Amino acid sequence: MDKNIYKKEIDELLKVKIGSRQDLMVAKRKIAKKYGMGILTNSQILSFIKKQNIKKETPASRLLENILRKRAVRTLSGIAPVAVLVKPYKCPGKCAYCPTEKDVPQSYLSNEPAVMRAIRCDYDPYTQVQMRLRALEANGHRPEKIELIVIGGTWSYLPEEYKFWYIKECFRAANEFVKNQNAKIKSQNYNSKLKTCLPVGKVENLKLKLKKEQERNESAKYRIIGITLETRPDYINEKELLEMRELGCTRVELGVQAIDDKILNKNKRGHGVKEIAAATKLLKDFGFKVTYHFMPGLPGSTPAKDLKMFKQLFTDERFQPDQIKFYPTVVTRGSLLYRWWKAGKYKPYSNKILENLIIACKKIVPSYVRIIRLIRDIPGESIIAGNRVTNLRQVLEQRGVKCNCIRCREARGQQFTINNLQLTILKYKSSDGEDYFISADSKDGKILYGFCRLRLKSSKHENIKSLKQDRENMKLGFGYPKPSFLDDAALIRELHVYGELVPVGGGKKVQHVGLGKKLMAEAERIAYKNGFKKIAVIAGIGVRGYYRKLGYRLENSYMVKQLPG
Repeated sequence: MDKNIYKKEIDELLKVKIGSRQDLMVAKRKIAKKYGMGILTNSQILSFIKKQNIKKETPASRLLENILRKRAVRTLSGIAPVAVLVKPYKCPGKCAYCPTEKDVPQSYLSNEPAVMRAIRCDYDPYTQVQMRLRALEANGHRPEKIELIVIGGTWSYLPEEYKFWYIKECFRAANEFVKNQNAKIKSQNYNSKLKTCLPVGKVENLKLKLKKEQERNESAKYRIIGITLETRPDYINEKELLEMRELGCTRVELGVQAIDDKILNKNKRGHGVKEIAAATKLLKDFGFKVTYHFMPGLPGSTPAKDLKMFKQLFTDERFQPDQIKFYPTVVTRGSLLYRWWKAGKYKPYSNKILENLIIACKKIVPSYVRIIRLIRDIPGESIIAGNRVTNLRQVLEQRGVKCNCIRCREARGQQFTINNLQLTILKYKSSDGEDYFISADSKDGKILYGFCRLRLKSSKHENIKSLKQDRENMKLGFGYPKPSFLDDAALIRELHVYGELVPVGGGKKVQHVGLGKKLMAEAERIAYKNGFKKIAVIAGIGVRGYYRKLGYRLENSYMVKQLPG
């Protein structure tokens, strides 16, 4: 294509009044016909705008940028999620429903989108991060606040050397993205085979390199503001969580699946409800955000049992997850469940039963919980039996299903005014402590602009219940007591302001108007009122600078502040 005509096409397009995707398509067709060329792609237009450094300061130009952006919802929650997969490695579990495919991480399939991307990168973390950031930018996003989501198998079962190398490479990829945006990606391949016994000196060297990359990331343009790791409840202990904090982890996804010992045993899960409750408490007492994977339709369950378990998640203080991923049970080849289905010993729920169950679950979700997913991203051709509806969330919306969860209320691209704002404080019992969900809502309660999760732990072994629970945790290998520097601290487990992602130093939309500061001040007030003299934040590496401005200082991987008085 002639560059001069290409420029004329885009210059002409930028002068057209465009208010919707339909307007954009009409304008592109007219201009393509006028110049006798093919229709411009959105990524071509965005790339041209970026290279020419065209300023987009008017409401009309900002609207065009949003329309051009592919899958704008990816960054309307205030962060840019970047999912990466670890190398295939053996799993300690033998779950009946879990597919096993050669050269693919346990429980994943080679034709899942995230797995296909990882395979193209040979599972190299540096390449995966860089390629994902390039894709986001090419589609009009500004992924400068990265939520790194590490998936594949059981993270806690991987060799220590590999874990520190992997996260170090993710940070290095974010730190070097500015200089590598248009260059060939150069990774530092991990040539060693995954081993269980590795020299301590090698691990310590990797830890030093990781720390250096983390320090660089505190002031980098592309910052990792949170890290999510997936693991099993029976692999959560004090040592594991201290290591996760060293890596920079802020959220843990637990494969809970069900909170019924008979169902867990039938599906050969390898742990029971006690381990789930103990892991949840320990995670919260370390300040982590907790996500549960919930699997309706498992062998041994029924729709009525599933609904009962789901209700119990939010009425029994032993659980109370912050986030939920629905993973409806499906039959795939390579699993024990496939053999059961083939022998007529298992029958999955029909689409209608599943939809009605999820509708019933969504109706009772508390306002402090976020439903992240309603289905696994498994291609239909891999599902032998079970749900094949890929747009289940949209199907439920069309049926008029109302939900009070965080995801359904978050501001995203909606307009924000101070006059339409109120602070709401919701307190609930959780794992022998009290959790506060402090939110900034619209006055009608329909829009959520931001929130803060504050945890006030019970005093050191102040009651018999706590003593009994700690003794039980010791039997299960859950390593109490907690680190002493957290014993007398109130915990901020999450601070999040919604709306379109605004880069650090960027213009004021929903983010960067002082909401975070207001929410933190309210959390500090509540903590002080309840007798706490110290407050600790489980801050991601890339947001440490923000908390320093609020008077917090780094201590043992947490941002800590002494409260006045």
